[in-house]
Amino acid sequence: MRRVSRITIAGVATAALAVTVSACGSSSSSSSSAEGKSKGIGLAYDVGGKGDQSFNDAAYAGLQKAEKDFGVGARDVEPQDNETDADKTQRLETLAKAGYNPVIGVGFAYAGAVKEAATKFPKVTFGIIDDNQTQAKNVADMVFHEEQSSYLAGVAAAKATKKNHIGFIGGVDVPLIHKFEAGYVQGAKSVNPKIKVESQYLTQTAQEGGFSSPDKGENAANGQIDAGADVLYAAAGLSGQGVIKSAAEHKVWAIGVDSDQYNQQALGKYKDYILTSALKNVEGAVYDLSKSVIKDKKPLAGEIRGSLDNGGVGLADSNPTFKNNAAMQAAIKKAEAGIKDGSIKVKTS
Repeated sequence: MRRVSRITIAGVATAALAVTVSACGSSSSSSSSAEGKSKGIGLAYDVGGKGDQSFNDAAYAGLQKAEKDFGVGARDVEPQDNETDADKTQRLETLAKAGYNPVIGVGFAYAGAVKEAATKFPKVTFGIIDDNQTQAKNVADMVFHEEQSSYLAGVAAAKATKKNHIGFIGGVDVPLIHKFEAGYVQGAKSVNPKIKVESQYLTQTAQEGGFSSPDKGENAANGQIDAGADVLYAAAGLSGQGVIKSAAEHKVWAIGVDSDQYNQQALGKYKDYILTSALKNVEGAVYDLSKSVIKDKKPLAGEIRGSLDNGGVGLADSNPTFKNNAAMQAAIKKAEAGIKDGSIKVKTS
């Protein structure tokens, strides 16, 4: 095993053929491996599932790219409504028993399940995204400095607002999402200490739909826009689609999260109002773990944290309005340099 703290940027994913199967929830699988070899990569999605145009879809992109580049099979499994930790554990164990290696849980909700499954299958490498408490020798804890990219998003929001009034919408009131809010508010106030920031969490628990309810996101965005906010940043998974929809309908700016949401096909009709996205290279994390197991034969383990320094987090520049705004770009570059050299300490709560 080797312990590292570097995430490389994965390239654009290539679509793979899939057929539907069922095991511990709906799933898709493709390609079979040679007899006696690993079947490839197993991936279990977080709340919201595939199609969120954000967190889960970034993981799927990494799966697709690894599947193509390494010539292995893959199986991805959807979450179910009102599922328990035992359901998550069974899902991971089913993938491990079937011969998939690595097996990756997408989201901190898999923390307990990964810990239990990793104990039962010590020869299988497990990965978990957004949690670093497992501390097992066969587990890679893939985490990120979300507060850093959120700080840059706050700088962009403060430069874009015409009312000195912006908003933050978090999916669920948990420490992980507090990091997004803390960085965003700090970044905005570094530009204008008097800026007004609306902050709201959609639910207290994931089971209530905070990460999977576009209608909740839309309603919250409508409220913040009515209150005067003209730039909204959502860290809310699938619910963020509702925030983007509301922003576009009211002709104000939205800032996406995790994936470059300006380039997401399902959000295409709203793209002119997606200023930028605070990126988290979940795609690269899934790809790199798969590479370490399948190609390098030296499985990653321990904490692997993405940051501005290693390209694990950042801001998307696909929108020409954002990219060509010289004052905004100068402020962002100055902030990025400060975070990298340590002169700016970004808060996490």
